[in-house]
Amino acid sequence: MHPMSPTQLLLIAIVVLVLFGKGKVASLMGEVGKGISSFKSAMKDGEAQAAAEAAAQQDPGPKAITDETSRL
Repeated sequence: MHPMSPTQLLLIAIVVLVLFGKGKVASLMGEVGKGISSFKSAMKDGEAQAAAEAAAQQDPGPKAITDETSRL
């Protein structure tokens, strides 16, 4: 399958504009942009959470003090 030429992409863009109108396409692109932003922020939050969990697993915390008298 060959890649689309710029002329084909322009023709598709014109057909989409005619079918849906300029306002509808603009609002759709705005929604797509918001979705991408939301996805990127969720990815950053997920990476931060994964890093925090990895750090918590590496640091087991303070060790319990054993009773010295039980060895006698």
